[in-house]
Amino acid sequence: MKHTPWWQTAVFYQIYPRSFADGNGDGIGDFAGLIDKLDYLQDLGIDAIWLSPHYASPQFDCGYDIADYLSPAEEYGTLDEFKRFLDGAHARGIRIILDLVLNHTSDQHQWFIDSRSSRDHPKRDWYIWRDGRDGGPPNNWHAAFSDSAWEYDAATGQYYYHYFFKEQPDLNWRNPEVKRAMFDAARFWLDLGVDGFRLDAIGTLFEDPTLADHTAEMSQRDLFRELRDSFPSQTDTEHARYLAEQFRRLIEKQVDQPGVHELMRELRALVDEYDDRVLVGETDEISYYGDGDNELHLTFNFPLMRAARLTPAWILANQAERLAALPPGAWPCNTLGNHDSPRVLSRYADGRDPDALARLHLALMLTLRGTPFLYNGEEIGMGDWPLADIGQFRDNLGVWRYQMIMAEADEGRIDALDVNEALALANNFSRDKGRTPMQWRNAPNGGFTPAGVAPWLPVHPNYAQGVNVADQANDPGSMLNFYRAMLRLRRRTPALILGDFEPLNAPADCLVFLRRTKAQRCLVALNFSEEPQTLDLGGVARFARSLWKAEEQGGGGAGEMIDLSRLMLTPFGIYIGELDE
Repeated sequence: MKHTPWWQTAVFYQIYPRSFADGNGDGIGDFAGLIDKLDYLQDLGIDAIWLSPHYASPQFDCGYDIADYLSPAEEYGTLDEFKRFLDGAHARGIRIILDLVLNHTSDQHQWFIDSRSSRDHPKRDWYIWRDGRDGGPPNNWHAAFSDSAWEYDAATGQYYYHYFFKEQPDLNWRNPEVKRAMFDAARFWLDLGVDGFRLDAIGTLFEDPTLADHTAEMSQRDLFRELRDSFPSQTDTEHARYLAEQFRRLIEKQVDQPGVHELMRELRALVDEYDDRVLVGETDEISYYGDGDNELHLTFNFPLMRAARLTPAWILANQAERLAALPPGAWPCNTLGNHDSPRVLSRYADGRDPDALARLHLALMLTLRGTPFLYNGEEIGMGDWPLADIGQFRDNLGVWRYQMIMAEADEGRIDALDVNEALALANNFSRDKGRTPMQWRNAPNGGFTPAGVAPWLPVHPNYAQGVNVADQANDPGSMLNFYRAMLRLRRRTPALILGDFEPLNAPADCLVFLRRTKAQRCLVALNFSEEPQTLDLGGVARFARSLWKAEEQGGGGAGEMIDLSRLMLTPFGIYIGELDE
C-alpha cells in the first residue's frame, strides 16, 4: 500500500464551510472554526477534506459565484488563516482539496465588470457575448436555474450566456487568455500546498459554437411540472424514458461538448507537475477518466445514489456496470450524499428505521471498492431540516422554484396552492435543508454560534434530542462512535481499501461480497431488511474471524470465529469478517 496514491486509500469528508463551525461568533462558519475542529476531525478518522468554495463571493449561489479566485471570502477569514487551517490539517495527516469553479464567475468579478463595460474592452471575449435574434435571445437555450440562458445587457446591446443563474456568467474557454488566467489560479493554490481540486460543473465548460436551437418538445417549466419536484428513482416507465429524452435534448447543445476532454488533459498535466495531487470531477461520466491516467483521477458514482431506496439488486447492478466500464488503471469513487442533495439519513429512510439504515449505508460506503466521500454532519445522524418561511431560504434555486410555483398557480396552470403547499414544494427543490449548521452540543444554536446570534441558516432543533457531537462523544452506542469505529476498521483492513470486489449469491434482502487482496480476504454481509437473516455461506469458507464488533448484531466480540454455514444478521445488520484460509 505504500506505493498506492493517497487518494485511493483515503476517506474524504466534505465540509460546507459556511455551516461547519463559527469561530468568531457572527453566525457564519469560518477558518477559525475549522482550525478549532481539526482535532475533532483527526479523532473522527477521516483522511482528506473536500472544502466547498471558500473564495470571495457575493454568495448569490452560496459561494459558487466567485468574485476573486485568489482571495478567501472576507467572512471566512484571511489568507493567513486559511494557511493555518491547511498547515494544521497537514500536521494531522489530513489532506485538503478545494472546490474549483471553472465554468463561470460571479457577475461581480472584475473580469466580468470589465467585459461588460464596452464591446471593445480587451476582456470582452473572456465571456460569451452574442447579438440577439428576431428581437430576442440568440437561441432557445435554457439555463439550469432560469428560463433563458441569455441575459440582455442594455449598456452594450448584446446578450451574455449563463448556464446557471444570470449572476454567474459563463467563461469563454475557447479564449486562451481565460485558460491561462484560470490555470494560474489553480497554480496559486497548488503552490500554497493544497492537495488537489474537486472540479465543479465540468460538463458545462463548452457550448455548441453554432448556437443551434435545442430540439426538445418540452420547455424546462413543462419538465418541472411533469416531474412534480420528485427525485430520480429506479422507476423505468415509458413516460419516464420520454422525459429523460426530453431533458437530454433540452441541454445537449450546452453540455459535454468537444474540447472539454482536451482541457481536462491539459489541467491534468498541470496538476501532475506537483507531487501527490488529485483531480475529482463533479460528473459521473466515465469518459472523464480518459485513458485511465491522463484526465481526472476520480469521478463520482452518482448513479448509485439515484434511488428512492437502496437495495442489494440496485447496488449490485450499479457495481457491475460501473466497475466494468472503468478504463485500465482507473479507480472508482462512491458517495451517497453531498451539499446538493438531501442528507443520507432523510433521503433513504423509506419509512423504516432511519438510524439503523444510516449505519448500514455507511458500512456500504466504507466497504465497496473505491474512494468514499462522506458529508459533514452525517456522523452524528443529521437529517434534513425544511425551512418554515421563504424568507429563511439562502439557496436561490429554492427561491426561484417557489416563485415559479406561485406564478403558475396565479396563471391557473396548476391548481391553486396555499403558501404551506408551495413552501413544501420549494423545500423539496431547495438545497438549504441539507446545509444547516453543524450541531456541536446541546446549547442554543446547537453550539454552532453563540446564543442570541442568528445563524446564517436555522439550526435543526433535534440538537436538543442528542443529535450533537458533545452528547454522542462518550456514548458507545452513538452514531458518532459508530462512524469512528467503522473508519478505524477500514483503515486497518487492507482488503477493504484496495481489494477486488466479488459479489456472492445471497437472499434478495442481503448484499454479500468479498474484498480480496493477495494477502487478505474479507467477507462483507449487509442485511437491507427489517427481518433477521441467517445465511449459509459455507461454500465460501468454513469460518470467518470477526473484524466488526459482532455484538452489534447479536454475536460475540471482534476476533470471534464465526461458522459461515449459519451467519446470523439482525435487522439491518452488518457483518465484516476475515476469512480463515
